[in-house]
Amino acid sequence: MTDIDAAATASGAFDHDLFEWDPWRPATVERLLARVEAPWYVAAGWAIDLFLGGERRDHEDLEIAVPSDRFAEVAEALAGFELFVVGGPAPGLGRAWPLADAGETLATYHQTWVLERAAGRWRVDLFREPSDGDTWICRRDESIRLPYDEVIERTGEGIPYARPEIVLLFKAKHARPKDDDDLAAVLPLLEPERRRWLAEALELVHPGHRWLSELQ
Repeated sequence: MTDIDAAATASGAFDHDLFEWDPWRPATVERLLARVEAPWYVAAGWAIDLFLGGERRDHEDLEIAVPSDRFAEVAEALAGFELFVVGGPAPGLGRAWPLADAGETLATYHQTWVLERAAGRWRVDLFREPSDGDTWICRRDESIRLPYDEVIERTGEGIPYARPEIVLLFKAKHARPKDDDDLAAVLPLLEPERRRWLAEALELVHPGHRWLSELQ
């Protein structure tokens, strides 16, 4: 019996901060979700690396964003794994609820972790995002909306990822050194209109953010 087997029950939540991640690579998720018609994309740090065309650092996890109202399509494609709604008071200090028993926590928290039971490891973090049909809605400010075809880009291998200016908008909340590094790597490659979009979105979500001076 693994640690996760011992901690989890069929219907109750369990602490997730003690368990190891061994994330899939984006190509693995692209293969598993190949038949999913809902718009989905690689988010966060991996999206930056896919945009830049190379893995610049190790990634402790893999984050994928999907429309909340079409999440069932993604869950069905991952039926061979176990899904848990994850949330809590602070990063690394949360709880995990089996998806089937999550109840109101499904609306409270937007993250769903995928567990490969045989390996006893978490593989991918699914963000359930607000949307309106073919329109993406920013969960930080619902006035920020874009058609999905303006949100998602693809690598030469067909892996969908969020445009870097959108990723940076979310990274700005904590703006850790690795996020500053991502900003520095991306900005020289962003067209002026995309820099303007990021600056305007930052002013809405994080007025006066220190990154705004970099976008002038």
